[in-house]
Amino acid sequence: MKKRMRVMLASVLALSLVGAFALFGCSGNEQKAEEPAASEQTQEPAEESHEAVELQIFAANSLSEAMDEAMEAYTADHDWVTFKESQYLSSGNLVEELEGGAYADVFISASSGKMNDAEEKDLVDPTTRFDLYDNDLVVVAKAGSGIEVGSLEDIVSGGYSLAVGDDSVPAGNYAAQSLYTIGAYDNESGKGGSYVGITPTTASKVGDVAQYVSSGEVDLGIVFLSDTYRYDGVEVVYTIPADAHEAIIYPAAVCAVSENAEAAAEFLDWCANDPAAEEIWQKWGLALAA
Repeated sequence: MKKRMRVMLASVLALSLVGAFALFGCSGNEQKAEEPAASEQTQEPAEESHEAVELQIFAANSLSEAMDEAMEAYTADHDWVTFKESQYLSSGNLVEELEGGAYADVFISASSGKMNDAEEKDLVDPTTRFDLYDNDLVVVAKAGSGIEVGSLEDIVSGGYSLAVGDDSVPAGNYAAQSLYTIGAYDNESGKGGSYVGITPTTASKVGDVAQYVSSGEVDLGIVFLSDTYRYDGVEVVYTIPADAHEAIIYPAAVCAVSENAEAAAEFLDWCANDPAAEEIWQKWGLALAA
């Protein structure tokens, strides 16, 4: 009897040990099964950090309103970037400023010729240069004046007073080139020459030309199409044929002295490729270069 009891107790003990090991094994398996699930949990990507940067833009006067709006849109999505008060002057004056030691990160010219000058003087990084915008050259009169112009000859033979940009103003150079085709200017390049048979009022900024017209100080002015979006009181009375002057291109480049060359290049890339930027340019009468 005692032997049978010992056998039964041994059996019970054995079963208990087997059960304990089984429970331990299940528990271990459950824990192992849970571990991959924990490792598979996706973690939120860390936000990319950027160092604060302040950019200085030198841009042709005809870009002032459009560029101000573009910079505001850019900083809304790039909050680590701010802009110093931008310099808007004639492209020739901006080149002179840079040559005199002025600091800028970006230079946008209203003519290839002025950008060529900047490149020849080592004021910009030529590897970053590209054509940003196209523009048209138009003749404007005061809104409601009733003046009609059908050709370049009408400008000089109709007894109208005329305003154009001076030699430092790309719109003035293009205007002179156009007038050269009808013998009203004596230098094909559109600068360094004299007007023939007319004495136009000259201005150091294309915006001043538009204002002379809107105020009634002169009858006609030659400006960029985009200028008509910036100034009230003028209307287009004639679009000068594109073959009467060099192609109106706005080149852009990072300045050679820029301490923020990468950030400057990123801003120019946004200007050329972002849909929000293109919408702003169209609003102000500018077309991205093809």
